[in-house]
Order: sequence, then structure tokens, then C-alpha cells
Amino acid sequence: MKRALISLTDKSGIETFASKLSGFGIEILSTGGTAKKMRDAGVEVVDVSDYTGFPEMLDGRVKTLHPKVHGGILHQRNNESHQKQCGQHGIEPIDLIAVNLYAFEKTVADPSCSLEEAIENIDIGGPTMLRAAAKNFQDVTVVVDPDDYDLILNEIQTFGNTTVKTRFRLAVKVFNLTAGYDTTIAEWLNKIDPDSDNYFSGV
Repeated sequence: MKRALISLTDKSGIETFASKLSGFGIEILSTGGTAKKMRDAGVEVVDVSDYTGFPEMLDGRVKTLHPKVHGGILHQRNNESHQKQCGQHGIEPIDLIAVNLYAFEKTVADPSCSLEEAIENIDIGGPTMLRAAAKNFQDVTVVVDPDDYDLILNEIQTFGNTTVKTRFRLAVKVFNLTAGYDTTIAEWLNKIDPDSDNYFSGV
């Protein structure tokens, strides 16, 4: 395991997790508040924008949506064609993804939440990275639950990487999470009446 990308809403326990990953010689990529929290704890972090050579933009809507990120996650390590293409385009492997999602459910639990506020709390980059990593569980460890940090660290310390069985179980957690996340969004949006909601006034 050479490289991890960590971008979290729930940052509990991240200082210890990231510090130990770094201690194993794993490079840490991150964004925004997560990067700051790790740096404040003394962990060396590379900003994703520096890694990709492309700045965060559109008020943070575009941070991790880049071929160097998704190519790094999705390429199959035992596929010679994938390896050749990554080499041609300067894409390095990203072997661990630790991501959790914008708190959409918490946002819309406020009765005064507007449609505009709800939309801004629909995570795009997070689910995209999680699904990519989960699809490629053969090669990539994906973690959405801080309760799994110790298991992951123990396996890396013992084997140099997580086991494929662990990666599969973690991938299943991801698809359960993203399915529930999208269901929550759809159920809330289905309650919006465009004929009466203020968002559509004057449109």
C-alpha cells in the first residue's frame, strides 16, 4: 500500500489513523478541513489539488473529480494494459480511500431547510470515489466507518496491505451506504412540489 486519499465529514479518530498510515510509509492525499486536521496533528499531507495539478473550483464542487484520482483508484494492478495507460498519463495508484459523505439527512432534518440548502448538501465526489474504490476492491481498500480503522491498521501492519476478504466486506458496506444515501435524497426530493416551493418562484 503506497497511497491513501482521506476526505471526511466525520473526522473522529482520523489523527491516529492517518498518523499510523503515514508511519507505514503511506502517502496521504487530502482536501480542506480534513487536510488541516491531519496537519495540525503533525501528519504530512499532500493536497489533492497539488497532486492533480488542478485547483479546487466551483465553490468546492470539483475537488476529486479528476482522472489522476479516479484512474488511480480504478486501474487494475494486474492488468498490463491498465498499467501501461497509467504510466503514459502519470497516474499513480491510490490504494486506500477513507471518505464519508455530506450530512444530507442531518441537513434536511431541519424543518426550515430549503431546497437550495438540500441540493448543496448532496455529495457528488464522495459517492463517486467510494463506488470506484468498492468496485475495485480486488486492489483498493475503502473505509466509511471509523470503527474499521483498527482492523485496517492491524492488517497493514501484519501483511503490508488489507486482505481481499476484508476489502470485499468493506466494499459491501459502501454499496449499502450509497444506496441508503441516494434513497434518502430521492425520498426528500419527492416531497417537493415545484408548483408551491419558493425555489421555483420567478423561474
